[in-house]
Amino acid sequence: MSPLAETAGLFADRTRAAFCQALLDGRAWTAGELARHAGVRPSTASEQLSRLIAGGLLTEERQGRHRYVRLAGPEAAALIEALISYAPDTPRPQNLRESVRLSAEARARTCYDHLAGRLGVALADAMIARGLIASDSGLAVTPAGRAWLADALGHEQPPGARRPLVRACLDWTERRPHIAGALGACLCARAQERQWVRRVGSGRAVKVTPEGAEAFRELLGVKV
Repeated sequence: MSPLAETAGLFADRTRAAFCQALLDGRAWTAGELARHAGVRPSTASEQLSRLIAGGLLTEERQGRHRYVRLAGPEAAALIEALISYAPDTPRPQNLRESVRLSAEARARTCYDHLAGRLGVALADAMIARGLIASDSGLAVTPAGRAWLADALGHEQPPGARRPLVRACLDWTERRPHIAGALGACLCARAQERQWVRRVGSGRAVKVTPEGAEAFRELLGVKV
């Protein structure tokens, strides 16, 4: 079997797919938490998690009796988000609670370690419109963008950093790219540290605070 087929096969199971989608929140989950999330037995969860770890999509660490797993890195998150965006139809919510969750995630959510949804796409559009990011042939941070990143967010890319400074990530609800890479991760981290956004419940959805609405307007002219 080719490596491509082996990797594609990792997603060809509802339980493994549910695990991957849940882990897009960027946090570490225990096997028991994922089992409850997917509605499967702990033994089933353990077996499927072992396959995802062996396939390089997840990493694990043990603390005492607990086994924690998380996505292997931003590349794994980008792959999962892209696959979701190529799904033919977004499933209809089964109840009011799920409808509220999906609506909140469509407005603003985390995608691994960066911001997504309508908020993420609006921020990406604003960075391009203001000349902080060039989009002529792929995405690249301009000199003005590097200065803005240092002044507004306090981030300077270290020489020889392996992670790209900016990368496009296809948003599965907007079907347009939002910003990933070191820039996207820094913006998301600062937004959480400075309480520009806060999590809604225990999922991936985030809500822009009044302070965040003012900050996004001042920094990038984005009206939330």
